[in-house]
Amino acid sequence: MLRRLAQAVGVLWAAYTVSFLVLDYLPGDPVSAMAGQGADQGTVDHAQLARLKAQYGFDKPVPVQYADYLGKAVRGDFGDSVATGRSVTSTIAEALPQTLELTGTALVLALIFGGGLALLATYAPLRRLRQALLALPPLGVSVPTFWVGLMLVELFSFRVHLFPAFGNDGVRGLVLPAVTLSILSGAMIAQVLSKSLFTALGEPYVQTARAKGAGWVRVHLGHALRNASLPALTVVGVLAGQLMANSVVVETVFSRNGLGRVTASAVATQDLPVVQGVIVFGSLVFVLVNLAVDLINPLLDPRIVVVGHSRWRLT
Repeated sequence: MLRRLAQAVGVLWAAYTVSFLVLDYLPGDPVSAMAGQGADQGTVDHAQLARLKAQYGFDKPVPVQYADYLGKAVRGDFGDSVATGRSVTSTIAEALPQTLELTGTALVLALIFGGGLALLATYAPLRRLRQALLALPPLGVSVPTFWVGLMLVELFSFRVHLFPAFGNDGVRGLVLPAVTLSILSGAMIAQVLSKSLFTALGEPYVQTARAKGAGWVRVHLGHALRNASLPALTVVGVLAGQLMANSVVVETVFSRNGLGRVTASAVATQDLPVVQGVIVFGSLVFVLVNLAVDLINPLLDPRIVVVGHSRWRLT
């Protein structure tokens, strides 16, 4: 547990450092970019520009900026937005509930679609039906997320008029974005889980269960699924970060107010404090989900704890 926590802190520090260096490498600075966009016929008050740079710390050397920002970030202070003047923490906190609602619903749908498809593909008695079902996950992985969103809007909003095309209109406005966001994740879960199920169904303990008279449903759900779910559960931890990243595209396509729209707007205006705050928050979500997965895995397979203790003694 302590080793996992130390790794989590290391991941957060690495995410903050890499994002700081990448953003600092960009030409110019947010204050100059905002002044250039709002200037009238190229006139810029250089004195005011210098004061704003000093206010946000952009006039300091890069190592000094990094030390100052890192010290504040450890205390949960990521500074103020250059574009709006609001604190980065309050900006993220205001947009977070909508994004969590979207990504949480998408993750549940991905688990239902992906798990159900994997079980059907491994349970299908006909070979052609099984091959057809197994061909769906690669198709779902290869289709671009924004294209899926546009097609769903065209079909279910403009033609059928079943769901709204844009905005945060309650549950009805959540359906199309959540389905769009869940297709890629569900396809990846189906790929991993179906392969693991086929492997588990060929193990000796499954053959023993069949020899004792266990039916296909009991073999699948009671014996094979528990061991086969470990790789899929690990993939779910990785998908948490991917859902946060893809929410930028989905929220832009469906014009939803959320963390994705905040990120897209901050990148467009070079609002570096907001961009970096979102990156660190996404890394925190990724770390916490993967830590939870590491704690759940031994509950599904106690052999993980035995192997871990054996390696620790050997070391």
